[in-house]
Amino acid sequence: MPATTEQPPATKLSSIAQLLRLIAPYRWRWVCAVIALLFTAGITLTIGQGVRMVIDDGFVAGSASQLQQGIYLLLGLSVLMAGGTFVRFYLVSWLGERVSADIRNAVFNNIVSLSPGYFDNNRSGEIMSRLTTDTTLLQSIVGSSFSLALRSSISTTGALIILVITNLKLTLVILACVPLVLAPILIFGRRVRALSRQSQDSIANVGTYAGEIITQLKTVQSYTREDYEREAFGAEVESAFAIARRRVKQRAVLMAAVIVLVFGALSGMLWVGGNDVLNGTMSAGDLGAFVFYAMLVAMGVATMSEVYGDLQRAVGATDRLVDLMTAKATILPPDSIEVTAAKLAAEVSFKQVNFSYPSRPEQKALDDFSMHIPEGKVVALVGPSGAGKSTVFELMQRFYDPQSGAVLLGDSDIRALSPTDLRQQLGVVSQHPALFSADVSHNIRYGKPDASDEEVQAAARAAYAHDFIEQLPEGYASFLGEQGVRLSGGQKQRIAIARAILKNPRLLLLDEATSALDTHSEQQVQLALETLMQNRTTLIIAHRLSTILHADKIVVMDHGKQVASGTHQQLLKDSELYAKLAAAQFGSLT
Repeated sequence: MPATTEQPPATKLSSIAQLLRLIAPYRWRWVCAVIALLFTAGITLTIGQGVRMVIDDGFVAGSASQLQQGIYLLLGLSVLMAGGTFVRFYLVSWLGERVSADIRNAVFNNIVSLSPGYFDNNRSGEIMSRLTTDTTLLQSIVGSSFSLALRSSISTTGALIILVITNLKLTLVILACVPLVLAPILIFGRRVRALSRQSQDSIANVGTYAGEIITQLKTVQSYTREDYEREAFGAEVESAFAIARRRVKQRAVLMAAVIVLVFGALSGMLWVGGNDVLNGTMSAGDLGAFVFYAMLVAMGVATMSEVYGDLQRAVGATDRLVDLMTAKATILPPDSIEVTAAKLAAEVSFKQVNFSYPSRPEQKALDDFSMHIPEGKVVALVGPSGAGKSTVFELMQRFYDPQSGAVLLGDSDIRALSPTDLRQQLGVVSQHPALFSADVSHNIRYGKPDASDEEVQAAARAAYAHDFIEQLPEGYASFLGEQGVRLSGGQKQRIAIARAILKNPRLLLLDEATSALDTHSEQQVQLALETLMQNRTTLIIAHRLSTILHADKIVVMDHGKQVASGTHQQLLKDSELYAKLAAAQFGSLT
């Protein structure tokens, strides 16, 4: 049985409830907007009586003074309606912008608290599309469509009441056509709702694909895949267009059907009413007013049929945004925290840890892994790619929790600590440092937001980064571009090291911290790191064994297990794997 994109009523109700909850803090603005809307709706309905006065008391009676009074009445009503419309439009548009901003904040605030495992199965580009496209859609709905729907429903209801009072027979002609008008709204409305959700998903796919290619543009050009990517992106765009075209077609058919039925009903009403005027059972003014109110009903129904599709899109967009706002982090602090990480000894132990990534549950990244890192010591992890070295860092920072076993800081399981408190004790320099597009000072100060300029520069000097920073066009105020694109690999590495130095952590995690440096820079940074590592517990991931000969202990890993440990000289004798790694790099085993 094929899957359906239509959501169950409970989900729709939940989405609408979530949207109302976001609007609730601004209830007084909504109240004022509704009052303004009721006021303008009342004025609109009164205009019909002004039309009747102009026709009956002015034209038909041949009274210039009555005609003048009728015109003055219409002008006065138009001024009042303009004022009410201004208030309504401003308040409703303000609400749309405000709610959209609140949703963006709520989504982003929740996203930054989610565990990294969430993004293993959810594409960041798609999330960004939801954060922009869907919130813009909701802004339009809250700031326009809701108001139109409410105004149309009020004016339509009021006009129908006046129609019944004015001429029951003509009103029955109009009402007899209502089921015919509602039928296409219900039939095509469901199709529009399903296609709207597909359209939003396809637009998200387009944004995700484009973002990925732009990020990896150098790779695309290096492999001369521009033509392929143009064609592939064009296919994504055409797929989105095809879905959008079907959605637009359904909405166009819906609107056309409603217009034909509505004006068909008006034509029938004019034929019956015209005969009544000719027979003298109805005045021309009453018929004119009746036509005016019937047009209000017709426009109201037509507007609601158009807005109906927008409201269905709003339900879909709200669902997706609510999913992001309510997504739960899997890494949470304990209900009660009995000890803070700062008071624990800066030593780390892995106790028979078994771990698989959520995206690869059948493959063990760590298999019954145990290791002890004494306080103040330097321990290095070596081994082939995929041995589990980076996973050790992931678990130490508690980005993930092991399926079994435990990671201890001091004598406490890190699951008993606040993740924020734990991470404040760690300083990380990764193989591919993450830099922001802001200036140099911002990137270094990320390790200590309240650091003074002098502290930032001192950290840069310790990382041997001060000299090249001073040579940048604006020194420490120089912007680095997306992901630090304006810096070389070695310069990025030294900025990241300066950030870690400024944070002054008790435990250091160095993931190939000198891998991107030339020989001269490596020597300088090694000196800086040696100074930094004094009296700190340090764990190093290294492929270049020359950088870890000074380590107190080297742990050899393979297939998620510790296969050997010891000093460089001990491992040359006792570990065949380590000896092979050393021979490949040094050319001999001595």
